[in-house]
Amino acid sequence: MTPARKPVPPDPAALSNVPSESAATLLTMTGDVTLVLDSAAVVQKLAFGSGDVAIEDSDRWVGMRWIDTVTTESRPKVEQILREVAATGASRRRQVNHPTAGGPDVPVSYTAVRLGEHGEIVVVGRDLRIVSSLQLRLVETQQAMERDYWRMRHVETRYRLLFQFSSDAILVVDASTLRILDTNAAAADLLGMPADRVIGKTFPIGISGPSERAVNDLLATARATGRADGAVRVAGVQRDVALSASCFRQDSATLFLLRFAPQPGVQHDTLARPSAQLLELIETAPDAVAVTDLDGVVQSANRAFLDLAQLTSATQAVGRSISDWVGRPGADLGVFLTTLRKHGAVRLVATGARGEHGMPSEVEVSATWIPHGQSPCIGFIIRDVGRRVASGPQGARDLTRAVEQLTGLVGRMAMRDLIRDTTDLVERHFIDAALELTDHNRTAAAEVLGLSRQSLYVKLRRHGLLSPDEPTSDQAAS
Repeated sequence: MTPARKPVPPDPAALSNVPSESAATLLTMTGDVTLVLDSAAVVQKLAFGSGDVAIEDSDRWVGMRWIDTVTTESRPKVEQILREVAATGASRRRQVNHPTAGGPDVPVSYTAVRLGEHGEIVVVGRDLRIVSSLQLRLVETQQAMERDYWRMRHVETRYRLLFQFSSDAILVVDASTLRILDTNAAAADLLGMPADRVIGKTFPIGISGPSERAVNDLLATARATGRADGAVRVAGVQRDVALSASCFRQDSATLFLLRFAPQPGVQHDTLARPSAQLLELIETAPDAVAVTDLDGVVQSANRAFLDLAQLTSATQAVGRSISDWVGRPGADLGVFLTTLRKHGAVRLVATGARGEHGMPSEVEVSATWIPHGQSPCIGFIIRDVGRRVASGPQGARDLTRAVEQLTGLVGRMAMRDLIRDTTDLVERHFIDAALELTDHNRTAAAEVLGLSRQSLYVKLRRHGLLSPDEPTSDQAAS
């Protein structure tokens, strides 16, 4: 068997004996732009592969030095191409940019070959505007996907909050298999088992025997008409509850939304389980919990709150404002109350706490309120995070977490410093994203960001993304 021969690398110098006009015509057929240069690198002839790739103002190139037709940051590359041609007769391919009067620079990937030992130089270029356009479209598509992703995340968060905080027991059931797909805390409490054990069970579950047939009939009606209502007896609850079933479609599947509610005229707490265990858990919880009136005056507190405030008994806290120990005096409590009135909840606000004897702590505060009823009140949960191991943002990829951490510094740093640090974070994030998108091709990254290569190098060095001994854009050659 004859062994396979090794491929012979192409030799651009093979065209050295071909007349310049013939070589230019031949190379024009393989590239988008062809230049014929004399020994001084002055453009003698110019040809385009088709009219679609013509570059604005290119009719002025003939008679100009080739280096004078490119942008400032591309001049070192042109010099490198000419040095390689003078030394070896051919050059590697490099991307240079041509300026235009009324639009963005035109990127072209050039290679060059010398015809004869002291003959003319033929430069062949490939138009990269389509590649640049595709890169920009890719970035825009990625940004649109990011926006859609976060919009869906926000919608899902609102759905989960509404679902979990609903006082009615709600189940989501697959209409074909009757398998329970989702449940809220009220439904798990009604059925007398943890939520993770309810999910995956076959419905009806927790329904007393005589009511199972009524449930099956109600589901059949909902499947046929889209909605049905009835009354069933839940095991462990000594009176009937109202059951509403709605049928809907999601991801090509038919689902039931089941809602258990008290019968009209029956107080809602007929579905509630005894709360003594919950009160005991709150009293012994490791996080500080305090209940105040709508002005922030403490009405009761658990043991952890007394430890945080360096108090010996709850009577020392009752009747005093929670701002005596939690938050910045005269500032944070007003913010908490305003947020509660607007949104009904405060979540994981980073602030400080101080004990009765002056011991400071870093804490996270969450709060909710009951503005109506016989005893309107606010519940505060305060978590000491002073000993938490900090997990800082992993570069620009954790931009959201980094901005949240900077937000936590409001009141501790001047606004101009916060704005400067946030701007630096965002700028570095987008530079990293552009470099990753272009496989660390800095010229392409500069085009994606709408910067000159020199400006990109300045920003890379400022953000520590360029080693001190690495050349700048005026010195670098691809």
